[in-house]
Amino acid sequence: MSEHSEHSKDQGHPEHRRLSEKDVLREVSELQTKSATAARLFDIRRIIGGLFVVYGVIVTIAGFTASDADIDKAVGVNINLWTGLGMLALGVFFLVWLKLRPVAPPPPDVVPGDETAQ
Repeated sequence: MSEHSEHSKDQGHPEHRRLSEKDVLREVSELQTKSATAARLFDIRRIIGGLFVVYGVIVTIAGFTASDADIDKAVGVNINLWTGLGMLALGVFFLVWLKLRPVAPPPPDVVPGDETAQ
């Protein structure tokens, strides 16, 4: 490959340009923010709580619309209603837990060249 084509390749692609330390720190900071956001978004408590609330609403509605024959099958207990209410309570518990105790942000990493942290 000639020197001219290699030089033009470096100028044409932004990923081949040299980044200043300030640019690198800014990009690292943005990635850490995105990572923390993803961790909060995909917290298992949010997923479990949301699913239990959705299914709890569905089963509770089925309990309210249960026929006498359905209730007789469960020996006089409206099992869909009670199960749905229990699922709703569990889902709300998970969501309240998530709100009261959010995921802690990761500790800041040591910046290369910063020897004062040792």
